[in-house]
Amino acid sequence: MFYVGIDLGGTNIAVGLVDEGGKILADMSVPTMAERDYTEIVKDMAEVSKKVIEKAGVSVDDVAGVGIGCPGAIDNAGGICTYSNNLHMDKAQIAMEFRKHLDLPVNLENDANAAALGEYEINGNGVKSFVFITLGTGVGGGVVLDGKIYRGFNGVGAELGHMVIEQDGEMCSCGRRGCWEAYASVSALIRMTKESMEKNPGSLMHEEAEKEGKVSGMTAFVAAKKGDEAGKAVVEKYFEYIGVGLTNIVNIFQPEKIVIGGSISKEGDYLLKPVQKYVEEHDYNRYMEKAKIEIATLFGDAGIIGAALSAKER
Repeated sequence: MFYVGIDLGGTNIAVGLVDEGGKILADMSVPTMAERDYTEIVKDMAEVSKKVIEKAGVSVDDVAGVGIGCPGAIDNAGGICTYSNNLHMDKAQIAMEFRKHLDLPVNLENDANAAALGEYEINGNGVKSFVFITLGTGVGGGVVLDGKIYRGFNGVGAELGHMVIEQDGEMCSCGRRGCWEAYASVSALIRMTKESMEKNPGSLMHEEAEKEGKVSGMTAFVAAKKGDEAGKAVVEKYFEYIGVGLTNIVNIFQPEKIVIGGSISKEGDYLLKPVQKYVEEHDYNRYMEKAKIEIATLFGDAGIIGAALSAKER
């Protein structure tokens, strides 16, 4: 059987047809235009799903279900997005609305949970406890225990980016201060880079930002790799913030594996090695087997694959 996976984002709707082994057979994407009413967005999701099924040369009768990864607080059992700031949704009946256009079983999942399941299915190697972290505009997270997504009793569990690591610290998008997201996201890295550039007018970061046409998450990284001391200081502090949050996760869950995704994860070992070292030096566990920390491999495909495979629950 086959499954449709939909990764619904604030910018794009990415849709793929996935087989039972997690292979994407066909995919497409269209702009979300998030300012619209959710019913219009859902209609587009269904129409693109039909096109992807057709593109793959598969009959709708061979599609066992549809999985949708959606940002926000999700009522998985009811198929409802109870609230999503990025998509301006409030008690949106996504599953029910979708089936008006394409009558297949629908599983609605938090987008970070879906991505976590995707990475787990492809790279989890059957471990019993698995944590996935995405370092992007925010910090997303998902926990998979015994092969099942952990959602909490109310569906909004594992919001790992919103644990506080600095009391009364930087303002977070959630309205609280000091969240891990406010220090380990790409948005936070850009803020830290700009602050350093103001203090260091001779830094190579200015040259790199001019080349890019803006200050980005890569500005400090590129400067640091060229030996710029101010850039190095920004990157090293950023790695430390990532390490603080990961150490907390290790101390809470002691998972067998943690996988880091998101745009910054493409830095590979340049990111991974110092973060591993920080956790090794600071976690509570001194004598037992340690959690393995790795870089994600699916990147943008994780959301589609995980959403699709989550549909098996329906």
